[in-house]
Amino acid sequence: MIRASIISPLLLAACVQAPQTSRAPFTPDYEGVETRLLDGDLVQFHVAMTGARNGADLDNYAECAAAQYALIRGYGFARHVRTKMKQEGGNQTADAVYTISPSLPRGLRTIDAEVVVADCEANGIPTV
Repeated sequence: MIRASIISPLLLAACVQAPQTSRAPFTPDYEGVETRLLDGDLVQFHVAMTGARNGADLDNYAECAAAQYALIRGYGFARHVRTKMKQEGGNQTADAVYTISPSLPRGLRTIDAEVVVADCEANGIPTV
């Protein structure tokens, strides 16, 4: 009797249909990065793209730019400070600020520049 009560909910769960999700292809157009050194190790990145699925795609683009910039300047790490995103029609832009440093900085959103750049290249996301 105990087995029947356990099996019945499992059988009913199997009958529930999975939600339908859109399988539209992801075709981003990365429109460029503008970089500005604000003060010492504080760097601002303006990125623009179309075709982003959500804010995470734009955030990833900015992170890729920050990681490559850190490597270009001879640093191995960066830390995210803030990002402001805006969408106008199909155009999405982000104004992101990162600190760059030779050693792993304090904070929650730190990135290892070499690892991130390799990941960006593997996923077809351009860097600076």
